[in-house]
Amino acid sequence: MKAIAVEPGAGEPAIVERPRPEPAAGEALVRTLRVGVDGTDHEVIAGHHGEVPAGDDRLVLGHEAVGVVEDANGTDLEEGQYVVPTVRRRPEGTNEYFDRGEPDMAPEGKYVERGIVGAHGFMAEYFTSPAEYLVPIPEDLAPLGFLVEPISISEKAIEHAVASRSAFDWEPESAIVLGNGSLGLVTLAMFEEVLDIDRTYCLGRRDRPDPSIDVIEDLGATYVDSRETPVPEIPDEYEAVDLVYEATGYAKHAVETVDALAPNGVGVLLGVPEPWEFDIDGGKFHRELVLHNKALLGTVNSHRGHFESAVDTLAQLPERFTDDLVTGVYGLDEFHRAFTEDDDVIKTAVEFAAI
Repeated sequence: MKAIAVEPGAGEPAIVERPRPEPAAGEALVRTLRVGVDGTDHEVIAGHHGEVPAGDDRLVLGHEAVGVVEDANGTDLEEGQYVVPTVRRRPEGTNEYFDRGEPDMAPEGKYVERGIVGAHGFMAEYFTSPAEYLVPIPEDLAPLGFLVEPISISEKAIEHAVASRSAFDWEPESAIVLGNGSLGLVTLAMFEEVLDIDRTYCLGRRDRPDPSIDVIEDLGATYVDSRETPVPEIPDEYEAVDLVYEATGYAKHAVETVDALAPNGVGVLLGVPEPWEFDIDGGKFHRELVLHNKALLGTVNSHRGHFESAVDTLAQLPERFTDDLVTGVYGLDEFHRAFTEDDDVIKTAVEFAAI
């Protein structure tokens, strides 16, 4: 079968031939339909993130997938059923995080991730997976099923933000997303269409005309150009917000988030920065957190429950939004186009089989 693999940091993704996998007991064989491309894939390609499986020199890419069950292999799944796979898998040995159904809370060394760290991904014509990691999705949502994984990341982030404020009556009326990439735009749509937050903003560094700015404003949100209004100045220029969702990986934003928050607000950090030392006013940072009951939390990955919630959320997103978000779906004969990075690209996917 054909797969898309890369030697991290040493070249471009390429089509390779690999044996079609055979499902073990408790696993199903899935025929891959579409696999999304995101920033993590580009980081793996560049060698900034990721790890090939033991004994291999290349990693099969892809962690945002949708497929159809080809062989249920005695599991509770049905052949012909559309499914989305979760990403983390149990490594060798006992593991209390997986035993509790909380793989997303496992620390480094306690998991492998399909298409990212230590396990081949889903950019292949077929893949196998334990049935417990395959989440059913309705047929009408299957063409956009590769969006379930990124939505699940935000499902977890929002769940944890709400949990951090559960000791008192917290109903956010305003929120800002830092970052106008595909994950940021999906989250902004969730704020607008699902959570019904009154006032929303999205911060980026793009000049008009730009398709991501068009999406932001079509959702009814306000675009904030960070070159004109840095994060600490957002309260003066717009307002202090109840919720900040950071999806830039720009380390200063983690610290500056505290300045953008309203009293009792929470900032959720999802970006993964490179090491960077810079000066901050530690006293002011500490004071803001304490005297105004603010909170910062970090979150990564998601578990099956978040994927199930993401399927429901995907069904609620307006078609006009998803049409604008997905700027290209490419077959294997032109798969390189799915990895193009320019200002006209928001979200792309590789199609392995027609839906």
